Amino acid sequence: MPRSFNFSAGPSVLPVAALERAQRELLDWAGTGTSVMEASHRGKDYEAVHNEAISLMKELIGLPDNYQVLFLQGGASQQFAVVPMNFLSPGQTADYINTGTWAKKAIAEAKLFGTVNVAWGGDKGNATQIPKQADLSLTPGARYVHVTSNNTIEGTQFHAFPDTKGVPIVCDMSSDFLWAPFDPKPFALIYAGAQKNIGPAGVTAVIIRNDLLETAKTDIPTIFKYGTHAKENSLYNTPPCFAIYMVRNVLAVVKETGGLSAMKAYNEKKAGMIYETIDAKPDFFRSPVDRDARSMMNIVFRLPSEELEEKFVAEGKKLKMMGLKGHRSVGGIRVSVYNSCPMEAAEAVTSFMKEFAKAN
Repeated sequence: MPRSFNFSAGPSVLPVAALERAQRELLDWAGTGTSVMEASHRGKDYEAVHNEAISLMKELIGLPDNYQVLFLQGGASQQFAVVPMNFLSPGQTADYINTGTWAKKAIAEAKLFGTVNVAWGGDKGNATQIPKQADLSLTPGARYVHVTSNNTIEGTQFHAFPDTKGVPIVCDMSSDFLWAPFDPKPFALIYAGAQKNIGPAGVTAVIIRNDLLETAKTDIPTIFKYGTHAKENSLYNTPPCFAIYMVRNVLAVVKETGGLSAMKAYNEKKAGMIYETIDAKPDFFRSPVDRDARSMMNIVFRLPSEELEEKFVAEGKKLKMMGLKGHRSVGGIRVSVYNSCPMEAAEAVTSFMKEFAKAN
């Protein structure tokens, strides 16, 4: 069947091969005569899928042995609270870099547990930029520094992470997780909702370094302790089995297609052709984002009027281009080209952009 070009910011497009694998196995998974959705999370059949997903993630990242991979629930929004719940106490300070909407939400949750120093953002910057090292007002000896690597609403992305002088980095990578190779060693904790790059909604990947894990607080509810889930291999309570199964399917496709290096080249090519189209028509398309802060995942731009933006979204929908409308808080156009967005989709939207500009 013909598929739409899905540019949604999340839940977002998944690889056809991963979906077809699920389709084949839906009624009879691994010869069990049931679907993975019906299998006990305590059974060996499910445990094999669970462990394969963890193993694939470690392999693709090149994760050292002193890190653990957890599969949790509640999305990145729950992690906004669970991170400070585990690691921030009254009298301690955590630095937060405020690059946009999701960072602001994380800051609000952290203030419930300890002191928050906004190291950049607000009146120190704006949502079209990513700070340079010299722009940051970091706290010596802070409990941790929190960074949002990619901003889905604002269309900005860190292309180099700050030097925190040994302070643990906690990073919300929800919208660009595994888009390209990266060195995990500077990060003490990474969390990412799966529904952007690695799977469907319902599961959140957490990567945590053992030395940080050992310092977690113990006077919090059991279900919110990272240690609980690390000890039980994310099987303390019933995990989102089908979502984790789909993460396994997606990561297997990434591995088969060349790993994260291939993903980076593929993603840069897709984003590059769209940015090139924007820059070629500055009198019609306007990118609000500083060039060195542009996201490779979420490309945002404006047209000369809101009426033209509405027309662009409507005409795109007729061409089976879904999810082109910008976030309701900022308006405009947003084209999300996550890992699983095919090259054909990027080619189709750039062709549409050129034709629309010419006609209007």
